[in-house]
Amino acid sequence: MSVVIGSDSSTATYRANPDDRRTMSPTVHALRNEIRVSVGRFEREVSSSFTKEALSAVCDAVDADVDTDGRPSKPAMRAAIREAVDGLDGESEAGGDSFRKADLQAIAEALRDDEQ
Repeated sequence: MSVVIGSDSSTATYRANPDDRRTMSPTVHALRNEIRVSVGRFEREVSSSFTKEALSAVCDAVDADVDTDGRPSKPAMRAAIREAVDGLDGESEAGGDSFRKADLQAIAEALRDDEQ
């Protein structure tokens, strides 16, 4: 039985068998922070949704079709991000709502691919 703490100490993985290298998926908070850092924003200590500034930075990073020089709404920016990232549906029923974990995973993966 062991506990492995991630390098950023915001995630912990419990392993019943220390030889088992499978890990738990990152938390929504960890995914949001990874995305924030990828687009040049600061990590947050507490879990919170993206600010308009962070969403604007994500739009720029994924080449989302939204005018980030103006004042687009959060739902409009989220919808543009969903359309720009492969694997996300811009017309989903939760189009204006906060991103779900699967959405965050797809966005983080797209940003990782852009960095390579």
